[in-house]
Amino acid sequence: MPEQIPLNDGSAIPQLGLGVWQVDQDITAQVVGWGIEAGYRLIDTAEGYQNEEGVGEAIRGAGVPRSELFITSKLRNGAHRRDAALRAFDETMEKLGIEQLDLFLIHWPVPGQDKYVEAWKTLVELRQAGRIKSIGVSNFNQDHLQRIIGETGVTPVVNQIELHPQFQQRGVRDFHASHDIRIESWSPLGSGRLLGDPTIAGIARKHDKSAAQTIIRWHLQEGLIVIPKSIRRDRIAANFDVFDFELDAQDLQTIRGIDSPNGRTGPNPATASFLF
Repeated sequence: MPEQIPLNDGSAIPQLGLGVWQVDQDITAQVVGWGIEAGYRLIDTAEGYQNEEGVGEAIRGAGVPRSELFITSKLRNGAHRRDAALRAFDETMEKLGIEQLDLFLIHWPVPGQDKYVEAWKTLVELRQAGRIKSIGVSNFNQDHLQRIIGETGVTPVVNQIELHPQFQQRGVRDFHASHDIRIESWSPLGSGRLLGDPTIAGIARKHDKSAAQTIIRWHLQEGLIVIPKSIRRDRIAANFDVFDFELDAQDLQTIRGIDSPNGRTGPNPATASFLF
């Protein structure tokens, strides 16, 4: 089973979870149900994914206590103003059908609209009101983090960023560690393109595991929180079956060698300006 990773507010988060980005609302409840059946307890959604209702349905039908599940959602980019953020959060909670959210993140800083500090203050307010256990951010660069910490005195527990073997983000990890901010990897398989990488394939054969299992194991051994996504029942289960092997020092060094400064597959947080 995944380790429980301690957070800087005294809470803890399962190290391996199930992401539901691009999972159609019509199948989300079934997909999340398969995940819970396979052993996942961390479920990661967002307002912008438009499938929170499906996650809520899965929570109600899970057959496991709510206290065993760790549910994450994210504030949409167009709702950074306090009044809009409060309304959006109310909508999230109604769709999920739960009393308290385990983790709420600002999805993107969108620095061009310069409202992410106001959004962060609103998340702090919601946490103080007891509606959220933990608060964090997603896709924040170091300057964004420094600003919200400096203006509020509150440090995010998590920063969810694009991170995978071809984009290892080693340059930002020291800053996160020094502020006790946990890194959570989105697009952990490189949006699927790493599944055919010959270096990964060779290491996978060595351990009699799939490329996806090998990459997920790498994230775990790097101390990262990881949220792979699939809509196939067999792959959801296989992605959780990563606790019976370990990459050795040579494997880790080899994977380090495929890192690339040009490995990003998603938007750049410094310039991303889309609203949803």
